[in-house]
Amino acid sequence: MQKLEFDTVILGGGPAGLSAAIYASRGAISTALIDTSMMGGQPSNYLELENYPGFPIVGGYDLMEKFEEHADKFGVQKYPMQEIERIDLVSNPKIILTKEFEFQAKSVIIATGAQPMKLNIPGEKEFVGRGVSYCAVCDGAFYKDKTVAVIGGGNAAVEEAMYLTKFANKVYLIHRRDELRADKIVQERAFKNDKIEFIWNSVAKEIQGDNLVHTLVLENVKTKELSNLNINGVFPYIGMVPNVENISGQVEQNAGGFIVTDEAMKTSVDGVFAVGDVRVTPLRQVITAAADGAVGAVYAVKYLEALQDVPQKVL
Repeated sequence: MQKLEFDTVILGGGPAGLSAAIYASRGAISTALIDTSMMGGQPSNYLELENYPGFPIVGGYDLMEKFEEHADKFGVQKYPMQEIERIDLVSNPKIILTKEFEFQAKSVIIATGAQPMKLNIPGEKEFVGRGVSYCAVCDGAFYKDKTVAVIGGGNAAVEEAMYLTKFANKVYLIHRRDELRADKIVQERAFKNDKIEFIWNSVAKEIQGDNLVHTLVLENVKTKELSNLNINGVFPYIGMVPNVENISGQVEQNAGGFIVTDEAMKTSVDGVFAVGDVRVTPLRQVITAAADGAVGAVYAVKYLEALQDVPQKVL
C-alpha cells in the first residue's frame, strides 16, 4: 500500500471541499482532496441553481466543474472514487486509510456533506430504484406521464416537485403541517403549478407495490385516518443527515450527528476542521458551504504555521 504525506487532507469534493482545496493550496501547503465518488458533490445533480451570486441561473454540474477547474489551477492532488476503510483523527499524524492508499496528514478538513434523511417506513428500502428515489434530477425522466409523490415542505421538496412536473402528469406534495417551510417565492411558483396537488397534515406510513411501487399509505396527523394514494414513485425530501461514517465519536457532534465547530471551523480535536453541510450550521446552501471551506482552509493554514513555530523538544 502506498503511503502519501500531506500538510492537509480534505475529505469530500463538493463545494465546501473544493473551496477549501483552493484556499489551502493558495496558502502554500500540500493538499490532497479525497472523495468516495466523483468530484462535485450533491450540486452536480442539480439541474439549475438560482441563488449562487453572479449566476442568476446556472447548471449545478457546470458550477461544480468550474470549482474543480479552479482547484486544478493551484495543483490540488485529487483522489476520487476512494473506498475509505478507516479514519483516525486523533493520532499524530492523522490517518486516512483507503483501499489504495494510506494518507498521513498534519491536519484534516472534513467536508463530507449530508444526505437525504430516510422515512424509515415499511417498503422504503425494498423499493429503492423501483419507485423510491431521493434525486428527482437523476430519476425524473423515468416518470414521464406517471403520478408521483414528493414528501416534505422545505425548499428541496417544493423545488423537486416542480421539477418533476416536467415529466409526471401529477405530483402530490405531502407535508405533515398545514403550511410549507419553503421560501415564499418558491411556494408561490408551486401554488401556481396546475400539476401539483397539496396534501396537508399527512405523513407516509407505508410504501406498497409488487415489482414496482403502486401505493403510498398516508396517515392524517390530526384525525389519524389512513388513506391510500395510487402513485408510481415516491421522492422523500424530509431533511438531511450528516455523512460521518468512520468519523463519529472522534469529534464533538450534536444530537443529529452534525459536527460542532467554532466560527473558525475548528472541531474539538486540534488540527481537525469541519466545513459545509456536515457541520452544525443554520443554512445548508452551496454559497455557505463554499464560504465554510474558505474559512476552514485559512485556519488550517494558520494551524500549520503555528506548528512550525513551536520549539522542538531536545531529547
